Amino acid sequence: QVQLVESGGGLVQAGGSVRLSCAASGRTFKAYTMGWFRQAPGKEREFVAAIRWSAGNTIYSDSVKGQFTISRDSAKNTVYLQMNSLKPGDTAVYYCAAQRGPLGWGRAPSASSWDYWGQGTQVTVSS
Repeated sequence: QVQLVESGGGLVQAGGSVRLSCAASGRTFKAYTMGWFRQAPGKEREFVAAIRWSAGNTIYSDSVKGQFTISRDSAKNTVYLQMNSLKPGDTAVYYCAAQRGPLGWGRAPSASSWDYWGQGTQVTVSS
């Protein structure tokens, strides 16, 4: 059973940085694609970034490109989302997601393409 547990969220001032972690367990994730989504109040869940675990290929939404960085540590079975230069508009619950196989980047932005989800971690950016 795949389990994803996010951590690292909290309250941060605008311009600050936060690193989110997603601890993955229950499988060998070398063949998986891992992703981050976020959901602000009253809005749909929005794709943020994804990484193919084995090759390390990454993709980002246009809204976070150059601001956020996704990475993974195979020894710790953990995926990270480094978020810099945070703005109040980045306030949301951030979710980790996993999908077995090399998910096509055309499908990655769709939440329905992902089979496994964490419980989410709140990030609040104050102005």
